[in-house]
Amino acid sequence: MKLTLYPAIDLKDGACVRLRRGEMADATVYSDNPGAQARAWQAAGSRWLHVVDLNGAFAGKPVNAAAVADILANVDVPVQLGGGIRDLAGIEAWLKAGITRVILGSAAAKNPALVLDACRAFPGHIAVGIDARDGFVATEGWAELSTIPTLELARHFEGAGVSAIIFTDIGRDGMLGGLNVPATLDLAAAISTPVIASGGVGTLADIAALRDAAIARGVALDGVIVGRALYDGRVDVAAALALLDG
Repeated sequence: MKLTLYPAIDLKDGACVRLRRGEMADATVYSDNPGAQARAWQAAGSRWLHVVDLNGAFAGKPVNAAAVADILANVDVPVQLGGGIRDLAGIEAWLKAGITRVILGSAAAKNPALVLDACRAFPGHIAVGIDARDGFVATEGWAELSTIPTLELARHFEGAGVSAIIFTDIGRDGMLGGLNVPATLDLAAAISTPVIASGGVGTLADIAALRDAAIARGVALDGVIVGRALYDGRVDVAAALALLDG
């Protein structure tokens, strides 16, 4: 099974950071030069980048636009972007700026019609971010917990043309304790939309465990997002790519 590695660049106040369990107050700054960081991930062999405007996710509007522009100016690989994107005009603006795939998270939960409209207007360029805590969808930068079950939201977009669903277990994100493999595979098995795993990769073994479990269950996955483990040097990009390309 061939999976895509998505190095994560999370932006807070113009810098590349990683949070623990989505807490803005618990952020570690890894670089104050997002463009250079993106260039480094590309130089290491990455074929996609995953970028999140954390301030934007909380504010409900883009905040780190300058940092995103810096990233786009420094790489040739496709970039997917989420955080604070709430309307068709914003989606169109980012796609025109060079973003390949726009991620709708809070907007998908609170305004699902926007996802359907966006998929029709920009086919192949819309992903849905489902951030879950105890099986329910969280929104607004994970600050709010809804009463919407994860699978219910995912199924709502079946057949709409969503290019991928990014599934994150908030309780594991940034904690380096491993992905929630069972929940990820249960979701992927229940829908036809490709699923990207996120939240908790701490070692290369965690990535291997995801791949092996997916193969054992016969469940297809699109890829996996890795953040803190890459920045800390716990996971080497080349090694991860070699594993996922196998």
